[in-house]
Amino acid sequence: MTAQGWFLILGFTAILLALAKPLGLWLFALYEGRRTPLHRMLGPAERGFYALAGVDPAREQGWRRYAVHMLVFNAGLMLFTYAVLRLQAVLPGNPQGLGPVGEHLSFNTAISFTANTNWQSYGGEGTMSNLSQMLGLTIHN
Repeated sequence: MTAQGWFLILGFTAILLALAKPLGLWLFALYEGRRTPLHRMLGPAERGFYALAGVDPAREQGWRRYAVHMLVFNAGLMLFTYAVLRLQAVLPGNPQGLGPVGEHLSFNTAISFTANTNWQSYGGEGTMSNLSQMLGLTIHN
């Protein structure tokens, strides 16, 4: 292995170790329900998402309501992935100039990544643009 490879491994490990304690303390405070310094910045966005989803944070969410929210979210994410794959020819992040992915393959890929089976019947970089792979596929993982 090269010196650059070792430097990357050591650098990543150092960053990971440096962030572990502060991030762990922040998550602990968050899960206990205590206010953190990020509440001031992220609170309005969180309340906006709750309002958009129709969620009352003070009320318990039963399994039926959770299941409905999960299914609606995954259906929306599947449609988003399908749209990204079908529109990849006109979206940025396509330096190869690839055309749109076919209807059947787009639908099959969107369904398989939504269902977390990740079944692929295409040739990676020969079919999917960089943006399609990053935005359309990896968000499911």
